[in-house]
Amino acid sequence: MEQEKTMNWARVIHLADHGSPAAQKVEKTEEEWKNILSEEQFYVMRKAGTERAFSSDLCSLFTPGLYSCLCCKTLLFDANKKFESGSGWPSFTAPLAENAIAYHKDTSFGMTRVEVICNVCDAHLGHVFPDGPAPTGLRFCINAVSLEKVKE
Repeated sequence: MEQEKTMNWARVIHLADHGSPAAQKVEKTEEEWKNILSEEQFYVMRKAGTERAFSSDLCSLFTPGLYSCLCCKTLLFDANKKFESGSGWPSFTAPLAENAIAYHKDTSFGMTRVEVICNVCDAHLGHVFPDGPAPTGLRFCINAVSLEKVKE
């Protein structure tokens, strides 16, 4: 897949610094999101929270399929790009498409990281790190509560 050839840490940093590819946006008010999402989902996806490590069965689920954003149903990741990172959160080497994910520098907690959000509805998904396996060398560390397995 062409995505694997172009997605790497340098590309992630470029997107975080200069903006992500445009996508058609889904917009709702905070109250609308509260009515749709559970308390934990709202905390993670709308307030940039983090679920407890190892709190989801998705960490150890490796059956074929696709994962979408729980908020807007945009397809985000392919299970074929999923790997066991030992981090306690589902991890992927690349998104389905470059414009599925938006990248933002996150300087909270005294460190610099790259936050990944759904490029369609701005839901916080997790972070991406440069310590993943080949071919991309990336680890998209994603809150399971923000994902929905949609196809097997």
